[in-house]
Amino acid sequence: MRELFIAIWRYRYFIASSIRNELHSRFVRSKLGGLWMIIHPLAQVLIFALILSEVLAAKLPGIDNKFAYALYLMGGMLGWSLFLETIMRCVNLFVDSGNLMKKVAFPRICLPLVAAGTMLVNNLLLLIAIFAVFAALGHYPGGEVVWLPVLILLNLLLAMAVGMVLGVLNVFMRDISQLVPVVTQALFWLTPIVYSVSVLPQKYQGWFKLNPLYPLITSYQNVLVFNKPPLWTDLGWLLLAALVLSVCALALFRRASPEMVDVL
Repeated sequence: MRELFIAIWRYRYFIASSIRNELHSRFVRSKLGGLWMIIHPLAQVLIFALILSEVLAAKLPGIDNKFAYALYLMGGMLGWSLFLETIMRCVNLFVDSGNLMKKVAFPRICLPLVAAGTMLVNNLLLLIAIFAVFAALGHYPGGEVVWLPVLILLNLLLAMAVGMVLGVLNVFMRDISQLVPVVTQALFWLTPIVYSVSVLPQKYQGWFKLNPLYPLITSYQNVLVFNKPPLWTDLGWLLLAALVLSVCALALFRRASPEMVDVL
């Protein structure tokens, strides 16, 4: 494990330049450039807000604001998009980088870090866009928004840990990449993004709160929409789980790395 961290430090400039080059390649190959990084999630928010707020007349309990539901959706989608995009990127990361891993000598641990850096920049661009929409709708997050960087880093840590495990397993069992979209689609609807847990029957609320993403997404919505503090107790347990899973992911990656090159 110590060797992995030494390799990361020695190749820090390689990681930074790879992130910059990947982002640059996305910008130069598209007329809209980086706008595509925020168009998709914002379009999804608009669709949900239109259908649920206007057509189905869904409202947030205790808030009488015609834009409240759209704000709530954007708060949840900010957290969900980082988690989902990181998972999906990591699942096929080693498979897509097979030729690079065979031809170029560099620490393989650099690949997940480049992916993490890219996803982080994407999410920060989305955050800027969401703040702009908030301002246009007349909503300005309060002081609790200072906790947002903590939530983003925890989100990224959890997603990278899960993604690395899935990415390594996908090298040896390619069905993983087909299964993940199905599982994440179900997880999306089990997470309070397009609805509030409080609108569910009381007997089901406890089950939905067992979802590990519940405290994370709810904390995003708290700091961005309701000006409330994050769910610190639940997030503490989530952080512990993310750290344990990260150690397991690194151990699995270190052990499987030599065999991955042969399989690829």
